[in-house]
Amino acid sequence: MPDCTDPASLEGLAWLACYLTTGKHMAFYGAFGTVLLLLAVTAPAALAFGFGGASLARSRIAPLAWIGKGYIAIVRGVPDIAFFLFFVIALDQAFEWARHQIRCGHWDQPIWQGNDFVVCPQAKLPLSTADQWIHEVYGFALAVLTFAIVFGAFAANVLYGAMRAVPRAQIETGHAYGMTEAQVFRRIVVPQMWVYALPGLSNLWMVLIKATPLLFLLGVEDIVYWARELGGTKTPQFTSYPHGDWRMWYFLGLLVFYLAFTRVSEVVLARVTARLTRGQATLAGEAQRKRAAA
Repeated sequence: MPDCTDPASLEGLAWLACYLTTGKHMAFYGAFGTVLLLLAVTAPAALAFGFGGASLARSRIAPLAWIGKGYIAIVRGVPDIAFFLFFVIALDQAFEWARHQIRCGHWDQPIWQGNDFVVCPQAKLPLSTADQWIHEVYGFALAVLTFAIVFGAFAANVLYGAMRAVPRAQIETGHAYGMTEAQVFRRIVVPQMWVYALPGLSNLWMVLIKATPLLFLLGVEDIVYWARELGGTKTPQFTSYPHGDWRMWYFLGLLVFYLAFTRVSEVVLARVTARLTRGQATLAGEAQRKRAAA
């Protein structure tokens, strides 16, 4: 490994090796882990929101059904970027307002002062004295919750349609055997709905992958942030390795990463679909039966 303490004395591959192993590049490489962690946490969280929304939407209790259908309609009807920016601010202020009500009973000033939202220092999230990593974790958690709420509405729409696609005759048979509505839902509807939901959920997973660059707009230093910063022409304050405008090469690397990741996802989802449709009375299941009989 070349001595990287004096970049001016380096050239060729030695310069490139030192340049690609700077601390900011290590943060860039770590940001790929941030994206993967976002997907790993957001996907099940969004599925949970979606399952809850779909269950409410099919409820026979009108107010609950209105809540579920309203959640689906409102989130699906507003551009994603507007919701992403809205939820981050709204959730942050809601959490701080709740802490303010609990911890700052002595506060005698209005919370809303013109256009400013002001709470007592003890209610701030995170506290001003908190370590930097706490601020970063809090920002990431807000981003995950925002992603889960937004994509949960799309998942709810998919799952609601899948629940309605389960053959009515099977549901009526369950009732005929004396099952309660909850038992029919748990033992008949839920196990069978996944085969109908998987195509829509697969598309939603792909959309979620493509939406991860929105982390950059939510204040999280993700791969798009670092590609833009490292690829642009920099001053000595940012890096000791000044260069021309290399953003095209950095974003080309992101292109390859996303294409490879989506390709792996397609292969995995295709295998999951084949497994779930085996023996099912669906077009995919019938195609499998015909291929096996040929």
